[in-house]
Amino acid sequence: MLQLSAILLLPSLQFVLTRPSLTPPTTPWALEARQIPPLPTYSEIFSCPAASWPPASIGSLLTPQAPDAELQDILSEVDPERIEAIITKLVSFGTRHTLSNQTDPTRGIGAARNWIEEQMRSFAAVSNGQMEVTVPSYIQGVADRVLFPVRISDVVATLKGSVDPGRYYVVSGHYDTRCSDPNDFVSDAPGADDDASGVAISMELARIMATRRPAATIVFAAVAGEEQNLYGSRLLAQTYQNASVNVQGMFTNDIVGSSTADDGTKDPYTIRLFGQGIPTTESAARSRQRAQIGGENDSPARELARFVVGVAENNYTQMNIPIIYRLDRFLRGGDHRPFLEAGFAACRFTEPNEDFAHQHQDVRVENGTQFGDLIEFVDFEYIARVGRVNAAALWSLANAPMSPQNVTVNTTLLSNDSQFTWLANNDTLTAGYEALWRPTDAPLWTHAVPLGNVNTATINLSKDNVLFGIRAVGKDGYASPATFPFPG
Repeated sequence: MLQLSAILLLPSLQFVLTRPSLTPPTTPWALEARQIPPLPTYSEIFSCPAASWPPASIGSLLTPQAPDAELQDILSEVDPERIEAIITKLVSFGTRHTLSNQTDPTRGIGAARNWIEEQMRSFAAVSNGQMEVTVPSYIQGVADRVLFPVRISDVVATLKGSVDPGRYYVVSGHYDTRCSDPNDFVSDAPGADDDASGVAISMELARIMATRRPAATIVFAAVAGEEQNLYGSRLLAQTYQNASVNVQGMFTNDIVGSSTADDGTKDPYTIRLFGQGIPTTESAARSRQRAQIGGENDSPARELARFVVGVAENNYTQMNIPIIYRLDRFLRGGDHRPFLEAGFAACRFTEPNEDFAHQHQDVRVENGTQFGDLIEFVDFEYIARVGRVNAAALWSLANAPMSPQNVTVNTTLLSNDSQFTWLANNDTLTAGYEALWRPTDAPLWTHAVPLGNVNTATINLSKDNVLFGIRAVGKDGYASPATFPFPG
Protein backbone atom coordinates (compact mmCIF):
# COMPACT_ATOMS: atom_id res chain seq x y z
CA MET A 1 0.00 0.00 0.00
CA LEU A 2 1.47 3.33 -1.05
CA GLN A 3 2.00 5.59 1.93
CA LEU A 4 2.15 9.35 2.15
CA SER A 5 5.47 10.70 3.33
CA ALA A 6 4.29 14.21 4.07
CA ILE A 7 1.66 16.79 3.16
CA LEU A 8 3.04 20.24 2.52
CA LEU A 9 1.02 23.46 2.31
CA LEU A 10 2.78 26.47 0.81
CA PRO A 11 1.28 29.99 0.90
CA SER A 12 0.26 29.89 -2.76
CA LEU A 13 0.41 26.21 -3.62
CA GLN A 14 -1.11 23.08 -2.13
CA PHE A 15 0.40 19.76 -3.16
CA VAL A 16 1.01 16.24 -1.95
CA LEU A 17 4.53 14.84 -1.54
CA THR A 18 4.56 11.06 -1.77
CA ARG A 19 7.08 8.31 -1.96
CA PRO A 20 7.94 7.46 -5.56
CA SER A 21 5.41 5.58 -7.64
CA LEU A 22 6.35 1.92 -7.62
CA THR A 23 5.47 1.05 -11.20
CA PRO A 24 7.21 -2.24 -11.99
CA PRO A 25 10.53 -1.79 -13.82
CA THR A 26 10.88 -2.96 -17.39
CA THR A 27 13.70 -5.36 -16.58
CA PRO A 28 13.87 -9.08 -17.37
CA TRP A 29 13.81 -9.96 -13.68
CA ALA A 30 10.64 -7.99 -12.88
CA LEU A 31 8.13 -10.80 -12.88
CA GLU A 32 4.82 -9.29 -11.84
CA ALA A 33 3.01 -6.02 -12.34
CA ARG A 34 1.77 -4.07 -9.35
CA GLN A 35 -1.50 -2.18 -9.14
CA ILE A 36 -1.17 1.10 -7.23
CA PRO A 37 -4.51 2.51 -6.04
CA PRO A 38 -5.22 6.20 -6.69
CA LEU A 39 -3.92 8.55 -4.04
CA PRO A 40 -6.47 10.14 -1.71
CA THR A 41 -6.85 13.89 -1.86
CA TYR A 42 -5.59 16.25 0.79
CA SER A 43 -9.10 16.84 2.15
CA GLU A 44 -9.70 13.11 2.43
CA ILE A 45 -6.71 12.71 4.73
CA PHE A 46 -6.47 15.88 6.78
CA SER A 47 -9.08 18.45 7.64
CA CYS A 48 -6.83 20.48 9.94
CA PRO A 49 -4.57 23.03 8.19
CA ALA A 50 -2.04 22.71 11.03
CA ALA A 51 -1.24 19.19 9.85
CA SER A 52 1.10 20.58 7.17
CA TRP A 53 2.66 23.37 9.19
CA PRO A 54 5.12 25.10 8.99
CA PRO A 55 4.56 26.64 5.52
CA ALA A 56 8.30 26.85 4.79
CA SER A 57 10.16 26.23 1.56
CA ILE A 58 13.74 26.17 2.82
CA GLY A 59 15.78 23.82 0.65
CA SER A 60 14.38 21.51 -2.02
CA LEU A 61 12.07 18.55 -1.83
CA LEU A 62 14.08 15.47 -0.98
CA THR A 63 14.46 13.10 -3.92
CA PRO A 64 14.97 9.39 -3.20
CA GLN A 65 18.37 8.09 -4.23
CA ALA A 66 18.06 6.07 -7.43
CA PRO A 67 20.38 3.07 -7.94
CA ASP A 68 23.35 3.69 -10.23
CA ALA A 69 24.36 1.28 -12.98
CA GLU A 70 26.43 -0.98 -10.74
CA LEU A 71 23.71 -1.27 -8.13
CA GLN A 72 21.16 -2.00 -10.85
CA ASP A 73 23.39 -4.86 -12.00
CA ILE A 74 23.57 -6.18 -8.44
CA LEU A 75 19.80 -6.08 -8.06
CA SER A 76 19.29 -7.85 -11.38
CA GLU A 77 21.52 -10.73 -10.27
CA VAL A 78 19.42 -11.69 -7.23
CA ASP A 79 18.14 -15.07 -8.40
CA PRO A 80 14.96 -16.69 -7.02
CA GLU A 81 16.11 -20.08 -8.28
CA ARG A 82 19.36 -19.88 -6.32
CA ILE A 83 17.40 -18.80 -3.25
CA GLU A 84 15.16 -21.83 -3.72
CA ALA A 85 18.20 -24.11 -4.00
CA ILE A 86 19.69 -22.72 -0.76
CA ILE A 87 16.47 -23.16 1.20
CA THR A 88 15.90 -26.63 -0.23
CA LYS A 89 19.36 -27.70 0.90
CA LEU A 90 18.95 -26.23 4.39
CA VAL A 91 15.58 -27.95 4.83
CA SER A 92 17.17 -31.26 3.77
CA PHE A 93 19.17 -31.43 7.01
CA GLY A 94 15.97 -32.43 8.83
CA THR A 95 16.52 -30.30 11.91
CA ARG A 96 18.94 -27.47 12.52
CA HIS A 97 18.14 -27.16 16.20
CA THR A 98 21.06 -25.67 18.14
CA LEU A 99 21.26 -28.79 20.31
CA SER A 100 21.04 -31.23 17.40
CA ASN A 101 23.87 -33.41 16.11
CA GLN A 102 27.02 -31.55 15.12
CA THR A 103 28.98 -34.47 13.63
CA ASP A 104 26.43 -36.28 11.45
CA PRO A 105 27.31 -35.45 7.81
CA THR A 106 23.70 -35.26 6.61
CA ARG A 107 21.43 -34.34 9.52
CA GLY A 108 21.55 -31.66 12.19
CA ILE A 109 23.00 -28.24 12.72
CA GLY A 110 26.61 -29.36 12.23
CA ALA A 111 25.95 -30.56 8.68
CA ALA A 112 24.10 -27.31 7.92
CA ARG A 113 26.96 -25.21 9.33
CA ASN A 114 29.54 -27.09 7.28
CA TRP A 115 27.55 -26.68 4.09
CA ILE A 116 27.03 -22.94 4.62
CA GLU A 117 30.75 -22.54 5.30
CA GLU A 118 31.62 -24.49 2.14
CA GLN A 119 29.34 -22.29 0.05
CA MET A 120 30.68 -19.07 1.55
CA ARG A 121 34.25 -20.20 0.89
CA SER A 122 33.36 -20.86 -2.74
CA PHE A 123 32.21 -17.24 -3.04
CA ALA A 124 35.38 -15.98 -1.36
CA ALA A 125 37.51 -18.02 -3.77
CA VAL A 126 36.58 -15.68 -6.64
CA SER A 127 36.93 -12.45 -4.64
CA ASN A 128 40.63 -11.94 -5.38
CA GLY A 129 41.40 -12.08 -1.68
CA GLN A 130 38.86 -9.42 -0.66
CA MET A 131 36.42 -11.78 1.09
CA GLU A 132 37.41 -13.76 4.18
CA VAL A 133 35.29 -16.53 5.71
CA THR A 134 35.53 -17.40 9.39
CA VAL A 135 33.57 -19.62 11.77
CA PRO A 136 33.75 -18.00 15.22
CA SER A 137 32.43 -20.25 17.96
CA TYR A 138 32.30 -20.88 21.69
CA ILE A 139 30.85 -23.40 24.14
CA GLN A 140 27.58 -22.22 25.66
CA GLY A 141 26.97 -23.67 29.11
CA VAL A 142 23.70 -24.98 30.48
CA ALA A 143 21.03 -22.27 30.51
CA ASP A 144 17.37 -21.74 29.69
CA ARG A 145 16.71 -23.75 26.50
CA VAL A 146 20.26 -25.13 26.63
CA LEU A 147 20.04 -28.59 28.21
CA PHE A 148 23.76 -29.35 27.99
CA PRO A 149 26.93 -27.50 26.97
CA VAL A 150 26.87 -26.91 23.22
CA ARG A 151 29.05 -25.26 20.61
CA ILE A 152 27.56 -22.12 19.06
CA SER A 153 29.08 -21.38 15.64
CA ASP A 154 28.52 -18.50 13.25
CA VAL A 155 29.55 -18.49 9.59
CA VAL A 156 30.83 -15.04 8.66
CA ALA A 157 31.91 -13.82 5.21
CA THR A 158 33.61 -10.41 5.40
CA LEU A 159 34.02 -8.41 2.17
CA LYS A 160 36.74 -5.87 2.87
CA GLY A 161 36.05 -2.26 1.90
CA SER A 162 38.32 -0.72 -0.72
CA VAL A 163 38.36 2.84 0.69
CA ASP A 164 37.12 2.75 4.30
CA PRO A 165 37.65 -0.87 5.42
CA GLY A 166 37.29 -0.01 9.11
CA ARG A 167 33.60 0.89 8.68
CA TYR A 168 31.32 -2.18 8.77
CA TYR A 169 27.77 -3.01 7.68
CA VAL A 170 26.32 -6.40 8.65
CA VAL A 171 23.49 -8.53 7.29
CA SER A 172 22.48 -11.79 8.92
CA GLY A 173 19.98 -14.63 9.09
CA HIS A 174 19.93 -17.46 11.63
CA TYR A 175 20.37 -21.02 10.45
CA ASP A 176 19.13 -22.78 13.59
CA THR A 177 15.51 -23.98 13.83
CA ARG A 178 12.95 -25.22 16.35
CA CYS A 179 9.60 -26.98 16.50
CA SER A 180 6.77 -26.76 19.06
CA ASP A 181 8.95 -27.63 22.05
CA PRO A 182 11.98 -25.30 22.03
CA ASN A 183 14.05 -28.05 23.67
CA ASP A 184 13.10 -30.79 21.18
CA PHE A 185 16.33 -31.28 19.21
CA VAL A 186 15.37 -34.64 17.66
CA SER A 187 12.14 -34.04 15.71
CA ASP A 188 12.16 -32.55 12.24
CA ALA A 189 12.31 -28.75 12.26
CA PRO A 190 12.71 -27.72 8.60
CA GLY A 191 12.74 -23.96 9.22
CA ALA A 192 12.11 -22.99 5.61
CA ASP A 193 10.79 -19.55 6.50
CA ASP A 194 12.29 -19.24 10.00
CA ASP A 195 14.97 -18.74 9.03
CA ALA A 196 16.36 -20.40 5.93
CA SER A 197 14.82 -17.45 4.08
CA GLY A 198 17.08 -14.98 5.91
CA VAL A 199 20.16 -17.17 5.53
CA ALA A 200 19.45 -17.44 1.80
CA ILE A 201 19.55 -13.65 1.51
CA SER A 202 22.92 -13.43 3.30
CA MET A 203 24.35 -16.16 1.09
CA GLU A 204 22.94 -14.86 -2.18
CA LEU A 205 24.20 -11.33 -1.53
CA ALA A 206 27.62 -12.71 -0.54
CA ARG A 207 27.78 -14.53 -3.88
CA ILE A 208 26.77 -11.47 -5.88
CA MET A 209 28.99 -8.95 -4.13
CA ALA A 210 32.11 -11.12 -3.69
CA THR A 211 33.63 -9.90 -6.96
CA ARG A 212 32.74 -6.26 -6.36
CA ARG A 213 34.52 -3.54 -4.40
CA PRO A 214 32.38 -1.57 -1.95
CA ALA A 215 34.04 1.41 -0.30
CA ALA A 216 33.27 0.17 3.23
CA THR A 217 33.23 -3.39 4.56
CA ILE A 218 30.12 -5.58 4.24
CA VAL A 219 29.62 -8.68 6.42
CA PHE A 220 27.33 -11.54 5.38
CA ALA A 221 26.54 -13.77 8.36
CA ALA A 222 24.61 -16.92 9.20
CA VAL A 223 24.29 -17.20 12.97
CA ALA A 224 23.19 -19.98 15.32
CA GLY A 225 21.44 -20.12 18.67
CA GLU A 226 18.76 -17.55 17.84
CA GLU A 227 15.89 -19.73 19.00
CA GLN A 228 17.64 -20.50 22.29
CA ASN A 229 18.52 -16.90 23.24
CA LEU A 230 20.17 -15.00 20.38
CA TYR A 231 23.49 -16.62 21.26
CA GLY A 232 25.18 -16.50 17.84
CA SER A 233 24.27 -12.90 17.16
CA ARG A 234 25.41 -11.92 20.64
CA LEU A 235 28.77 -13.60 19.96
CA LEU A 236 29.18 -11.58 16.76
CA ALA A 237 28.04 -8.27 18.26
CA GLN A 238 30.23 -8.64 21.35
CA THR A 239 33.22 -9.63 19.22
CA TYR A 240 32.87 -6.42 17.23
CA GLN A 241 32.26 -4.36 20.36
CA ASN A 242 35.28 -5.80 22.17
CA ALA A 243 37.48 -5.11 19.14
CA SER A 244 36.10 -1.53 18.80
CA VAL A 245 34.91 -2.27 15.27
CA ASN A 246 33.04 0.65 13.75
CA VAL A 247 29.74 -1.07 12.93
CA GLN A 248 27.56 1.64 11.41
CA GLY A 249 24.56 -0.51 10.58
CA MET A 250 23.18 -4.04 10.92
CA PHE A 251 20.15 -5.82 9.44
CA THR A 252 18.69 -9.15 10.39
CA ASN A 253 16.37 -10.93 7.98
CA ASP A 254 14.20 -13.19 10.09
CA ILE A 255 11.02 -14.77 8.73
CA VAL A 256 11.13 -13.11 5.30
CA GLY A 257 9.89 -16.06 3.26
CA SER A 258 6.18 -15.54 2.72
CA SER A 259 3.71 -12.71 2.31
CA THR A 260 0.61 -14.88 2.91
CA ALA A 261 -1.23 -14.50 6.22
CA ASP A 262 -3.09 -17.21 8.13
CA ASP A 263 -6.37 -16.05 6.59
CA GLY A 264 -4.97 -16.24 3.05
CA THR A 265 -4.38 -12.49 2.70
CA LYS A 266 -1.45 -11.80 0.39
CA ASP A 267 0.81 -8.74 0.48
CA PRO A 268 3.71 -9.76 -1.79
CA TYR A 269 5.19 -6.30 -2.24
CA THR A 270 5.64 -5.29 1.40
CA ILE A 271 8.41 -6.01 3.90
CA ARG A 272 8.21 -4.70 7.44
CA LEU A 273 11.25 -2.90 8.86
CA PHE A 274 11.40 -2.69 12.66
CA GLY A 275 13.33 0.25 14.12
CA GLN A 276 13.93 0.82 17.84
CA GLY A 277 13.11 4.21 19.37
CA ILE A 278 15.08 5.59 22.31
CA PRO A 279 18.29 3.51 22.52
CA THR A 280 18.55 1.38 25.63
CA THR A 281 22.29 2.10 25.72
CA GLU A 282 21.80 5.84 26.23
CA SER A 283 22.36 7.30 29.66
CA ALA A 284 19.27 8.34 31.61
CA ALA A 285 20.26 11.99 31.20
CA ARG A 286 20.65 11.59 27.42
CA SER A 287 17.30 9.88 27.10
CA ARG A 288 15.58 12.62 29.10
CA GLN A 289 17.17 15.24 26.87
CA ARG A 290 16.13 13.32 23.74
CA ALA A 291 12.54 13.23 24.97
CA GLN A 292 12.65 16.93 25.94
CA ILE A 293 13.69 18.03 22.44
CA GLY A 294 11.35 15.65 20.61
CA GLY A 295 14.05 13.30 19.34
CA GLU A 296 12.47 10.05 20.45
CA ASN A 297 11.67 9.18 16.82
CA ASP A 298 15.20 9.98 15.62
CA SER A 299 17.32 7.26 17.15
CA PRO A 300 20.21 5.85 15.09
CA ALA A 301 18.08 2.78 14.30
CA ARG A 302 15.23 4.93 12.97
CA GLU A 303 17.61 7.05 10.89
CA LEU A 304 18.95 3.79 9.45
CA ALA A 305 15.39 2.70 8.67
CA ARG A 306 14.60 6.02 6.96
CA PHE A 307 17.74 5.57 4.89
CA VAL A 308 16.54 2.14 3.74
CA VAL A 309 13.22 3.56 2.56
CA GLY A 310 15.05 6.30 0.64
CA VAL A 311 17.32 3.93 -1.29
CA ALA A 312 15.35 0.69 -1.51
CA GLU A 313 11.67 1.51 -1.95
CA ASN A 314 11.64 1.96 -5.71
CA ASN A 315 10.88 0.38 -9.08
CA TYR A 316 13.98 -1.80 -8.93
CA THR A 317 12.99 -3.65 -5.76
CA GLN A 318 9.21 -3.32 -6.30
CA MET A 319 8.78 -3.19 -2.53
CA ASN A 320 6.95 -1.02 -0.02
CA ILE A 321 8.89 -0.72 3.24
CA PRO A 322 6.74 0.43 6.18
CA ILE A 323 8.82 1.36 9.22
CA ILE A 324 7.40 -0.19 12.38
CA TYR A 325 8.18 2.06 15.34
CA ARG A 326 9.26 -0.59 17.83
CA LEU A 327 12.19 -2.86 18.53
CA ASP A 328 10.44 -5.97 17.26
CA ARG A 329 7.05 -7.65 17.18
CA PHE A 330 5.19 -7.42 20.45
CA LEU A 331 7.36 -8.83 23.28
CA ARG A 332 9.44 -10.85 20.81
CA GLY A 333 13.10 -10.62 19.84
CA GLY A 334 15.60 -11.09 17.05
CA ASP A 335 19.27 -11.03 16.17
CA HIS A 336 19.40 -7.25 15.81
CA ARG A 337 18.87 -6.88 19.57
CA PRO A 338 22.43 -7.85 20.63
CA PHE A 339 23.79 -5.29 18.16
CA LEU A 340 21.53 -2.61 19.62
CA GLU A 341 22.66 -3.62 23.11
CA ALA A 342 26.26 -3.20 21.94
CA GLY A 343 25.48 0.36 20.85
CA PHE A 344 25.19 -0.29 17.10
CA ALA A 345 22.31 0.86 14.87
CA ALA A 346 20.33 -2.21 13.84
CA CYS A 347 16.95 -3.07 12.31
CA ARG A 348 14.88 -6.16 11.56
CA PHE A 349 13.18 -7.18 8.29
CA THR A 350 10.13 -9.44 8.66
CA GLU A 351 7.33 -10.44 6.30
CA PRO A 352 4.08 -8.42 6.62
CA ASN A 353 1.77 -11.21 7.81
CA GLU A 354 3.14 -14.14 9.76
CA ASP A 355 1.31 -17.46 9.56
CA PHE A 356 1.86 -19.08 12.94
CA ALA A 357 0.78 -22.51 11.71
CA HIS A 358 4.11 -22.53 9.86
CA GLN A 359 6.31 -21.13 12.59
CA HIS A 360 7.62 -22.90 15.72
CA GLN A 361 5.39 -25.90 15.01
CA ASP A 362 5.83 -29.67 14.87
CA VAL A 363 5.29 -30.97 11.35
CA ARG A 364 1.82 -32.54 11.44
CA VAL A 365 -1.70 -32.44 10.02
CA GLU A 366 -4.34 -31.53 12.56
CA ASN A 367 -8.06 -31.18 11.73
CA GLY A 368 -7.15 -30.95 8.08
CA THR A 369 -4.57 -28.17 8.62
CA GLN A 370 -0.93 -28.67 7.71
CA PHE A 371 1.39 -27.41 10.44
CA GLY A 372 5.13 -26.96 10.22
CA ASP A 373 7.65 -24.58 8.65
CA LEU A 374 7.68 -26.40 5.32
CA ILE A 375 9.21 -25.25 2.06
CA GLU A 376 5.85 -25.50 0.26
CA PHE A 377 4.73 -22.36 2.10
CA VAL A 378 7.70 -20.24 1.00
CA ASP A 379 7.60 -17.73 -1.88
CA PHE A 380 11.01 -17.55 -3.59
CA GLU A 381 10.13 -14.56 -5.77
CA TYR A 382 9.12 -12.66 -2.63
CA ILE A 383 12.41 -13.52 -0.90
CA ALA A 384 14.28 -12.30 -3.97
CA ARG A 385 12.54 -8.94 -3.72
CA VAL A 386 13.44 -8.73 -0.03
CA GLY A 387 16.99 -9.60 -1.03
CA ARG A 388 17.02 -6.68 -3.44
CA VAL A 389 15.90 -4.36 -0.64
CA ASN A 390 18.83 -5.55 1.45
CA ALA A 391 21.23 -5.25 -1.48
CA ALA A 392 20.17 -1.69 -2.22
CA ALA A 393 20.52 -0.71 1.43
CA LEU A 394 23.89 -2.38 2.03
CA TRP A 395 25.51 -1.22 -1.19
CA SER A 396 24.26 2.34 -0.74
CA LEU A 397 25.50 2.45 2.86
CA ALA A 398 28.87 0.97 2.03
CA ASN A 399 29.53 3.41 -0.82
CA ALA A 400 28.32 6.54 0.96
CA PRO A 401 30.48 8.52 3.38
CA MET A 402 30.05 7.81 7.08
CA SER A 403 27.31 9.73 8.86
CA PRO A 404 28.57 12.94 10.50
CA GLN A 405 29.61 12.59 14.12
CA ASN A 406 29.12 14.90 17.12
CA VAL A 407 26.33 16.90 15.46
CA THR A 408 25.08 19.68 17.71
CA VAL A 409 22.57 22.50 17.49
CA ASN A 410 23.31 25.83 19.19
CA THR A 411 20.96 26.47 22.10
CA THR A 412 22.99 29.17 23.84
CA LEU A 413 20.87 32.01 22.43
CA LEU A 414 17.28 32.58 21.40
CA SER A 415 16.97 32.71 17.63
CA ASN A 416 14.59 31.75 14.85
CA ASP A 417 17.59 30.50 12.89
CA SER A 418 19.11 27.07 13.57
CA GLN A 419 22.88 26.81 13.91
CA PHE A 420 24.65 23.46 13.59
CA THR A 421 28.18 22.17 14.00
CA TRP A 422 29.63 18.69 13.47
CA LEU A 423 32.91 16.84 13.22
CA ALA A 424 33.94 16.78 9.56
CA ASN A 425 34.66 13.33 8.09
CA ASN A 426 38.35 12.63 7.56
CA ASP A 427 38.01 10.58 4.40
CA THR A 428 38.21 10.75 0.62
CA LEU A 429 34.53 9.92 0.08
CA THR A 430 32.89 13.05 1.48
CA ALA A 431 32.19 15.86 -0.99
CA GLY A 432 29.96 17.92 1.30
CA TYR A 433 27.01 17.90 3.66
CA GLU A 434 23.27 18.47 3.62
CA ALA A 435 20.78 19.44 6.27
CA LEU A 436 17.59 17.41 6.11
CA TRP A 437 14.38 18.58 7.72
CA ARG A 438 10.79 17.50 8.08
CA PRO A 439 7.67 18.63 9.96
CA THR A 440 7.53 17.13 13.44
CA ASP A 441 4.63 14.85 12.46
CA ALA A 442 6.22 13.55 9.24
CA PRO A 443 7.71 10.03 9.33
CA LEU A 444 10.34 10.63 6.62
CA TRP A 445 12.66 13.50 5.74
CA THR A 446 10.97 15.87 3.28
CA HIS A 447 13.55 18.57 2.43
CA ALA A 448 17.30 18.84 1.83
CA VAL A 449 19.47 21.95 2.15
CA PRO A 450 22.94 21.77 0.51
CA LEU A 451 25.61 23.10 2.89
CA GLY A 452 28.91 22.56 1.08
CA ASN A 453 32.04 20.93 2.47
CA VAL A 454 31.89 22.66 5.84
CA ASN A 455 31.41 21.68 9.47
CA THR A 456 29.05 24.44 10.56
CA ALA A 457 25.91 25.96 9.07
CA THR A 458 23.06 28.34 9.87
CA ILE A 459 19.61 27.68 8.41
CA ASN A 460 16.77 30.20 8.38
CA LEU A 461 14.29 27.80 9.90
CA SER A 462 13.54 27.44 13.60
CA LYS A 463 14.61 24.27 15.41
CA ASP A 464 11.46 24.74 17.49
CA ASN A 465 9.20 23.97 14.54
CA VAL A 466 10.80 21.12 12.58
CA LEU A 467 13.15 18.18 12.99
CA PHE A 468 16.67 18.37 11.56
CA GLY A 469 19.37 15.93 10.58
CA ILE A 470 22.80 16.37 9.02
CA ARG A 471 24.12 13.91 6.43
CA ALA A 472 27.30 13.53 4.40
CA VAL A 473 27.17 13.38 0.60
CA GLY A 474 29.75 11.62 -1.53
CA LYS A 475 31.34 12.71 -4.78
CA ASP A 476 29.31 10.09 -6.64
CA GLY A 477 26.01 11.17 -5.05
CA TYR A 478 25.75 8.46 -2.41
CA ALA A 479 24.54 10.04 0.83
CA SER A 480 24.79 8.76 4.40
CA PRO A 481 22.01 8.29 6.94
CA ALA A 482 21.26 11.51 8.79
CA THR A 483 22.50 12.26 12.28
CA PHE A 484 20.10 13.90 14.71
CA PRO A 485 21.58 16.97 16.46
CA PHE A 486 21.65 17.38 20.22
CA PRO A 487 22.07 20.68 22.07
CA GLY A 488 25.68 21.77 22.25
